Amino acid sequence: MTAIIQQGAGRELSNPPSDGISNLRFSNHSDHLLVSSWDRSVRLYDASANALRGEFMHGGPVLDCCFHDDSSGFSASADNTVRRLVFSYGKEDILGRHDAPVRCIEYSYAAGQVITGSWDKTLKCWDPRGASGQERTLVGTYTQPERVYSLSLVGNRLVVATAGRHVNVYDLRNMSQPEQRRESSLKYQTRCVRCYPNGTGFALSSVEGRVAMEFFDLSEAGQAKKYAFKCHRKSEAGRDIVYPVNAIAFHPIYGTFATGGCDGFVNIWDGNNKKRLFQYSKYPTSIAALSFSRDGRLLAVASSYTYEEGEKPHEPDAIFVRSVNENEVKPKPKVYPNPPA
Repeated sequence: MTAIIQQGAGRELSNPPSDGISNLRFSNHSDHLLVSSWDRSVRLYDASANALRGEFMHGGPVLDCCFHDDSSGFSASADNTVRRLVFSYGKEDILGRHDAPVRCIEYSYAAGQVITGSWDKTLKCWDPRGASGQERTLVGTYTQPERVYSLSLVGNRLVVATAGRHVNVYDLRNMSQPEQRRESSLKYQTRCVRCYPNGTGFALSSVEGRVAMEFFDLSEAGQAKKYAFKCHRKSEAGRDIVYPVNAIAFHPIYGTFATGGCDGFVNIWDGNNKKRLFQYSKYPTSIAALSFSRDGRLLAVASSYTYEEGEKPHEPDAIFVRSVNENEVKPKPKVYPNPPA
């Protein structure tokens, strides 16, 4: 039976965004947290100290953000721009542009490049070391089958999830064409894709309360491992109420993962043993984004209504940082029955 943790939501960060939270991410080097919002801002927090360290305003809603290192980061905006943010100086510059809102952004340490996905149905790679000026920073533009909804990186592998349930897998060392062109094994729109930390595959979530566990190995044995499961749903008066699964975050040490849904719940899963390990007590509204800190000791949770039911009164947007106990995220060893004597 899954234990339900009642330690409360965690510590709420002060000075939250004033509109929907599109994403949040912990740094790979510290407990700094970068948060993008529909209020046109990117905010930098020190999550341990509960302190706002910086704020960058954009020309439109900010749909994603990521760190470069502890001194700088990048953002993707609905004003079609890709920006570099320099925290220490509080300054920013435009790395380049798409022809429509930029939905996702990732920094590849392996390639030393920024990768962006847009609703203009393209993926672009940028070299942030290039001089200012789009022509000198743009490495390549790669047409996608549909609007880009989610990106994830592991090593030199890049997974791109688009509208129309397409999934393209690239090798960053050869972007001329996808290494694999796949279709989501879920029947409904993709919300989030995240690669396994061990590099063997990816988890993909949909608007219809499901997560698919996929593998890069296309052999029969490799594909036999894939499966999907239902989550973030409840039965009420004999009917199933199903919620979108907006967020997936892998624990950096144990490879277990958290999902967040429009039901306001965060669940922790052991994908290898196909078990739910924990469910945290309910948050005030939809879970828009999740991120574990680099050592897995902290989990940042964006409790932020995602307008899945249209305009309606909702709880204020908030960021909670909770301490993670090992027993919530560590896989439980399988217990085998003793053989008869």
